[in-house]
Amino acid sequence: MIELRGVDAGYGKFHVLFDINVHFEKEKLTVVVGPNGSGKSTVLKTIFGLTSVYSGKVVFKGEEITGMPPHAVAKRGIAYVPQVGNIFGNLTVKENLIMAGYTLPKERVEAGIREVTEFYPFLRDFFNRKAGTMSGGERQMLAMAMALMRKPEVMLFDEPTANLSPKMSTDVLNEIKKLRDELGITVILVEQNAVKALKCGDRAVLLVGGKVNFDGTPDELLSSPEIGSLYLGIKKPEAAGS
Repeated sequence: MIELRGVDAGYGKFHVLFDINVHFEKEKLTVVVGPNGSGKSTVLKTIFGLTSVYSGKVVFKGEEITGMPPHAVAKRGIAYVPQVGNIFGNLTVKENLIMAGYTLPKERVEAGIREVTEFYPFLRDFFNRKAGTMSGGERQMLAMAMALMRKPEVMLFDEPTANLSPKMSTDVLNEIKKLRDELGITVILVEQNAVKALKCGDRAVLLVGGKVNFDGTPDELLSSPEIGSLYLGIKKPEAAGS
């Protein structure tokens, strides 16, 4: 579905990603993990056209999209949900959904609002409420609904559980799984809460120092005590009798 082929990328002269070769499979949930500053968020931003690509290619469904502006990437069916600034706090929930479909025909916007509120029924109760008054978890689900207004094939999530309670983090991750399971959306999830996120995923990519350190199944990554303790803060199991 999406491939990064030998990608070197960053921000201006600040080089972050080095020779990234990774593919993200259709209708799968891939979890990208790694220590702080490893380049996880930069992978998403590179796909969405928000970084400088020095070399290599970003390919979506066989078409190169390297360096395309974000609006052009979005039109091709890729949605990006950033960690912060993903809703309009001073607008109502309904106004947020309308804004998310601002380039769509009016009838498509109305149909989209019906569809996303069927998927997130609680939003109907918040229609006339300012989005900024919602809880962190509710705002994240509104951001997901806004992304769904354009019926994307791929959704990119940048640390959606940041600053949420453990229960709300679980709820948000469960909603992300539903996007894959019920709507067939390809999901790329960058998440600091590695263990919880990996248990949701089909594939795992570990970045360290802007390079791919591991690419495989979540179970393989979670069962490697050396990798887990070095890069993900997972405690090694204590040896028997210790």
